Amino acid sequence: MAGIHFSYENFKQLLDLNIGISDRLDQNRAESFTLLYCDLSTINDDEAMQNLESVLRTSDSVVNFGSDYYFILPYTDKYGAEIVKKMFDKHFDAFLNAFLISYPVDGENSVELFEMLQNSVKIFCKKDLSYLDELYSDPNL
Repeated sequence: MAGIHFSYENFKQLLDLNIGISDRLDQNRAESFTLLYCDLSTINDDEAMQNLESVLRTSDSVVNFGSDYYFILPYTDKYGAEIVKKMFDKHFDAFLNAFLISYPVDGENSVELFEMLQNSVKIFCKKDLSYLDELYSDPNL
């Protein structure tokens, strides 16, 4: 088991790819994938990668910006993503500041998903993710 790590610069394209795959394969438009945000600022980088690899599937994607980690969990609804988050808490022996959103329930495209995530994390986790603006405000992307 191990999630595939992608660079932050490819985050929007990765999200768009997962939306495209979901649209192609999931005709009932259920929660096709869940995006799990976790703040790992209290966890050592080496420990983080080792524990993440033991929890994630090879179909899961990981993107990070510093200690902010984003997990795209295909064919996982919010309930399943909450189980993954609890597994992280157990492995790190800490309660991680986290939030999750699902496609298409929480947004129909990557811009809506990023906006929903930013607004929700700001309210519930008291963390500003305004750096995500650069991923969807550039008209060339």
